[in-house]
Amino acid sequence: MDIELRGITKRFGSVVANSDVNLTIRAGEILGLLGENGAGKSTLMNVLSGLYRPDEGQILIDGKPVNFRGAGDAIRAGIGMVHQHFMLVPVFTVAENVVLGVEPVKALDRLDMKTARAQVRAISTEHGLEVDPDAIIEEIPVGLQQRVEIIKVLFRSANAIIFDEPTAVLTPQEVIEFFGIIKSLREAGKALVFITHKLGEVLEVADRISVLRAGKIVGEGDPRTATSADLAEMMVGRPVRFAVERRTSPPGGPLLEVKNFTVLNERDEIAVAGIDFTVREGEVVGIAGVQGNGQTELVEALTGLRPTAAGTLTFAGEDITQASTRERHRKLIAHIPEDRQRSGLITDFSVAENSVLDSYYAPPFSAGISMRWPEVYRESAKIVEDFDVRTASIHTHAGNLSGGNQQKLVVGREMSRDTKLLIAAQPTRGIDVGSIEYIHERIVKARDEGDGILIVSTELDEVMSLSDRILVMYRGRIVAEFDGATATVKDVGLAMAGMKA
Repeated sequence: MDIELRGITKRFGSVVANSDVNLTIRAGEILGLLGENGAGKSTLMNVLSGLYRPDEGQILIDGKPVNFRGAGDAIRAGIGMVHQHFMLVPVFTVAENVVLGVEPVKALDRLDMKTARAQVRAISTEHGLEVDPDAIIEEIPVGLQQRVEIIKVLFRSANAIIFDEPTAVLTPQEVIEFFGIIKSLREAGKALVFITHKLGEVLEVADRISVLRAGKIVGEGDPRTATSADLAEMMVGRPVRFAVERRTSPPGGPLLEVKNFTVLNERDEIAVAGIDFTVREGEVVGIAGVQGNGQTELVEALTGLRPTAAGTLTFAGEDITQASTRERHRKLIAHIPEDRQRSGLITDFSVAENSVLDSYYAPPFSAGISMRWPEVYRESAKIVEDFDVRTASIHTHAGNLSGGNQQKLVVGREMSRDTKLLIAAQPTRGIDVGSIEYIHERIVKARDEGDGILIVSTELDEVMSLSDRILVMYRGRIVAEFDGATATVKDVGLAMAGMKA
């Protein structure tokens, strides 16, 4: 299946999301679609997948114009989309999610789950997407949930598959597995679109690259000859620095002290096993590790979102082990959560409301029994401007922002207020290179002003670029510590795998 988009324009009120876009997607090829957050990538693909109707332009499949009145028309035409935020029912099994809406039936219209499970197994085996049809979605890792989404579109006979930021929530190991899957789909003759802002990934996996900026195609790239610097400048419209400049300075006294810290997971199993570490004033401590080794539970316990099973937590000399999340916030501890939608935002609230979500009750935003909305709007507008949150208005619902812009809103909220300690989990997840550069500069600036910074990230480059000290978590324990100035990717990577250099 070959697809051509001709002159596609899509507006939302006065905002032009796509402007006269021309794009070709060919069978047996991976097209990389690059762009900043809010550049119009997802909107364009939502037009192709029938979720939006274009205001101008047309779509051609194998040279014939088509008119999609909804997503069902696109699915019947053989177009499938794997969304950045998965569209799965958590309490359903893999097979139930795959066949939802197109369920196989037997006599008297009874659901034929035996056939459904067999079909899921057949697709899984054919495309190297091994997953248990009877597994419950909420009980399997994110990487396997993504496989379920791919099986869903293949079950509906998709010949063209759009992947919207497919690696945003995957671990490095899952990314490698995903690349193998997408390449096997290419070999099977599928037409594939890989939407991303990650330059290294698109250079590795794409056959062609198109770059969107401000809703327009501004350039093309050949992965065999293009460089990350070339693509970044095309995306942002200016040269981008990939490594933030950090001056060496001695840290101050202990700020956060974690001693014999033990945390349980949802199954009452030990997720964090009696660890000790300190974050000092004017220091960035990075925690590296493969997702699922206790980092999530650690951050939730440090911020008061999860109880501590054993050990003590001291902040600025005060025991805060039993302090509530709000009490910790009042002590000027900021928290960027790893899951922006579950823990960072209320998507039905406006950008302005989300800008003060954790401080609405205090001056200058609260007057006791009423809100001071002009102060809220002033703060929100500043966050939007400083952190380049692409939104039509501060009154827009946060759920209408792209994933990257949602992340920038959360980061902006936490980094715009007065803090002494920043606990940042996956702070740049889903953010484009230009915004990553700015956020990293803000982190280093906060460190230089005396704040303590704890960064927990699966992006090893991020940890190594920012950290004065690097701790590695493996199976709930800190198994290695490195000086940020002398650490090597090889040594840290081996520790992440539970091995020694």
